[in-house]
Amino acid sequence: MKAYLYLEDGTVYTGESIGSTRESISEVVFNTSMTGYLEVLTDPSYAGQAVTMTYPLIGNYGVTDDAESERSYVGGYIVREL
Repeated sequence: MKAYLYLEDGTVYTGESIGSTRESISEVVFNTSMTGYLEVLTDPSYAGQAVTMTYPLIGNYGVTDDAESERSYVGGYIVREL
């Protein structure tokens, strides 16, 4: 399903949605980690934010049991390649 990221300055990015189909209004932030994406997804400090991962490959080692919490808190998760 197509997804759109609208920025405050009018810039629009088009991508593919692979998760929730709901609309989200979030502050866009970034994370430069090469690993630990599960911890980012489940970290309460990212609550309501759309996290952009700067490392191009996310999800290449699966999901482990050492999450920060029981659920995801992010308002969105923006990656280049999954």
